[in-house]
Amino acid sequence: MIAIESLYDAAARSGLLQKATWAPDRAPRMTTWVEFRAPDESILDGLGVSTDYTIRYPASRLVGLVQGDTVDIGGITYRVREVRAVGDGSESRATLARL
Repeated sequence: MIAIESLYDAAARSGLLQKATWAPDRAPRMTTWVEFRAPDESILDGLGVSTDYTIRYPASRLVGLVQGDTVDIGGITYRVREVRAVGDGSESRATLARL
């Protein structure tokens, strides 16, 4: 069985992922590869566009990431709105808000 981390490493080498940096309280900064999504969604019956930012990553790589933390992706800072386990818990998905 292939570990989820190996799949993410292969995807990173292929250029499919982006680097995310997180600085937990009283700990050194952590950098890992994440799947970053920023799809646009039409709101207000087409009068506006909303972006729902999310990252998906191996749960073992950003252990302790919680609501309210900040993550830097591509030079832009985002605040974590929610973190959820995906599937069997080997992956996590965090929804983000741009600061």
